[in-house]
Amino acid sequence: MSKFGKFISINPTPFVMKGSDYFTKRRTIRQYSDRKIDSRMLEELLEAASHAPTTGNMQLYSVIITEDQARKELLSPAHFNQPSVMSAAAVLTFCADFNRFEKWCEAGNAEPGYDNFQAWLWAVEDTMIFAQQFVTLAELNGLGTCYLGTTTYNAPQISEILKLPKRVVPVTTITVGYPANEGFTSDRIPVGGIIHREEYHDYDRQSITDIYAAKEALESSQRFVEENGKSHLAQVFTDVRYPRKDNEYFSKVYIDLVREKGFGF
Repeated sequence: MSKFGKFISINPTPFVMKGSDYFTKRRTIRQYSDRKIDSRMLEELLEAASHAPTTGNMQLYSVIITEDQARKELLSPAHFNQPSVMSAAAVLTFCADFNRFEKWCEAGNAEPGYDNFQAWLWAVEDTMIFAQQFVTLAELNGLGTCYLGTTTYNAPQISEILKLPKRVVPVTTITVGYPANEGFTSDRIPVGGIIHREEYHDYDRQSITDIYAAKEALESSQRFVEENGKSHLAQVFTDVRYPRKDNEYFSKVYIDLVREKGFGF
């Protein structure tokens, strides 16, 4: 069996995975129909998602639901005017939120000490787990979703539009609605390239070549390379999609906002 081949069970009783089809075949949706989402349905999906694991059961997150077209127009430039913002039935901005928990502490005559990096990580982890739980539930109930990575790029503008107070920082945004088309599935590297048993085993050049061979061979990957005048798919990532200068600029923008919101690191 190839080092990066499929998992083979040696258990006499074959392992039957439940729910794998949803995850292996799920599709990202960026175009939505005009059909609205029932407000009770959306609230129930978020309520169910809120039962996701959370740090110390503190639930260090909030979500702002934007359904009004005029308000979506305000948010759209912060997301580089991606079409899914305007076509979605709702735009959900998931925020790391220590504001609510700290006010509860103060109401109980307890002194919070959550203006630090560790607390910030807790809130980000809670927020992303909550967001992903919502995505899974929404898609299992016939909706389509798309994560917008632009949230951390233009967090100050988003924060101002949504009137986020101290200790509340936008972490990710999800557009949601009824799909207008089938969307697309994303390629993935072999799971053997991700798993490390007992300890981390670093990659040599041959293993890297094996892991990324299928990804590089995709027609879409080859098209990206050609369209951008590059010689390798990796250069599309480093030089075009996520270049150093952009990473450093938006890192500063986001860190400045996090500090402004009261996380002192």
